[in-house]
Amino acid sequence: MKRIAKFHKVSEERFREDFMDSIPGFTNTEIHQLYEEIKLPARATKGSAGYDFVSPLTFNLRPGETIKIPTGIRVEMEEGWVLCLYPRSGLGFKYRLQLNNTVGVIDSDYFYSDNEGHIMARITNDSNEDKVLRIERGSGFLQGIFSEYGITVDDEADGIRNGGFGSTSK
Repeated sequence: MKRIAKFHKVSEERFREDFMDSIPGFTNTEIHQLYEEIKLPARATKGSAGYDFVSPLTFNLRPGETIKIPTGIRVEMEEGWVLCLYPRSGLGFKYRLQLNNTVGVIDSDYFYSDNEGHIMARITNDSNEDKVLRIERGSGFLQGIFSEYGITVDDEADGIRNGGFGSTSK
């Protein structure tokens, strides 16, 4: 196995700003406590491909509801690699939990963005069986899998990223 990446927490200021923008109604003290308890993604077993991302808060999602979760996590990885994010498979199977962008693609240069490369997840409970999804703080809800990628022989990309969604097409 190649060791090509390292997870970090974003700064507390970045987490607070993104959290307040995504989930209003929490005090600075409550957000500080949530930040202090953030756990870096980890694999559950030696044979696991996915790194489990845990939720920084407890929430319920009724069918059709969406929430944007600031994970408090960023990832530093070698060029030529990407981190792909998916719902944990059991949650997808039981609740049709979906990422709104279907697969989260975290590029190696995202780490250096103005937003510190803060990984956010907008998820939807797409259950058609009237099942309410409850995620407890500290429970896994996403999994990230690192993949190596190639480029074309005539590739001449030389742009520099500064931002998240849509920043590479500007």
